[in-house]
Amino acid sequence: MKKGTLIRAIAAALALVAAPASADAHLINTTLGDFYGGVLHPLSGPEDVVPWFALAVLASIQDSRNARWLLFVFPISLVGGALLSVVAPALSISPAWNLAVIVVTGLAVAAAAKLPFPVFVGLGTLIALLHGYHNGQAMTQDTDRLLFICGVAAVGYVFVTLITALAISFLQGGMEWRLIALRASGSWVAAVGVIMIGLQLRTSAM
Repeated sequence: MKKGTLIRAIAAALALVAAPASADAHLINTTLGDFYGGVLHPLSGPEDVVPWFALAVLASIQDSRNARWLLFVFPISLVGGALLSVVAPALSISPAWNLAVIVVTGLAVAAAAKLPFPVFVGLGTLIALLHGYHNGQAMTQDTDRLLFICGVAAVGYVFVTLITALAISFLQGGMEWRLIALRASGSWVAAVGVIMIGLQLRTSAM
């Protein structure tokens, strides 16, 4: 086969391979883009990531029943909060609620508090409802709400599950310093919450 013919054959084969790949990528972007948007939105700032982290670490300190129930109610409550943002988009929920939850959860971790079952599950539900509502407000008229909400719930479930599992595995080493390290992370979370409250108050005063 001549060199020119071989080059043309290779180019044609590459074009055939690239065409469906390009079409598939376009299909994914157009049909699942809002799902990825829902996945990424909570990870775009500390308002969601910090309290989720603290809640997951707190779950690792509780008994197994509390941790299992958190993994059940957390994504469901995220969906509930996001749906509430669609039904009642004008609710005046102060950002101070989110920030106060960060401080409370961080302090609970710092104290290694073993909360009663209703209190712990209630805290997890409150955090998920607030954050589901907050993330739901990012949806526009052009957003596929079902995909976006599913993305928020999916990333919330995966994030909390992974951090809880890692924290439990970390504690299973049995050394006292491991619990101290987790408690120290709670102190940092509470400090971050206090700083964010201060910034919020300063912004409101300006």
